[in-house]
Amino acid sequence: MIRTFLTIFLFVIGSNTFAAGDPAAGKQKSGICVTCHGSDGNSVNPQWPSIAGQHPHYLERQMTAIKSGQHRQSPLMAPMVATMTEQDFADLAAYYASIPRRGTMADEQSIGLILLGEALYRGGNKERGTPACMGCHGPDGAGNNLAGFPMISEQHATYTAQQLEAFRDGTRTTDPQNMMQDIAGKLSDEEIRAVSEYLAGLRSQ
Repeated sequence: MIRTFLTIFLFVIGSNTFAAGDPAAGKQKSGICVTCHGSDGNSVNPQWPSIAGQHPHYLERQMTAIKSGQHRQSPLMAPMVATMTEQDFADLAAYYASIPRRGTMADEQSIGLILLGEALYRGGNKERGTPACMGCHGPDGAGNNLAGFPMISEQHATYTAQQLEAFRDGTRTTDPQNMMQDIAGKLSDEEIRAVSEYLAGLRSQ
């Protein structure tokens, strides 16, 4: 397990180089992002992610992947990033990383799902060989910028579920060594919804 983590960690670190981002420049360039992600990176549409507070390296990788179209397809985002440069990505990522995430609310009507989601997030599923999500994303879902693990707490449940489904069916392949594809492939529809609902209400420190 430790060897696997180190392999993934070194893969992520060794395969990414990032330009230095300027938050002030990113703010000037962020007008194109406002319609979907909100004026401060906190989206009000559950279909679109809140990107405030997200780790800059992760944001850069996702914009790069969407622009290339090789590992992540996004018909809405692709035109927005088509003419952007690596420096634009770095500046935008630095800007949004500097903004606090306001968070969202879990669906209190789904308390049973939330409890199941918490169990999966914190303990995994030994019978299926599914590891605990917090092993990479941390007990509060804050992730790890250096290791490339994104912040996933306080995110819209609808968006999180969409991404887990995309990893499961192989339409999103931005994960190092297919790590998320392997994990999501072992999750049922109910488990995906459960984890997503739990993360919506999980507060990062």
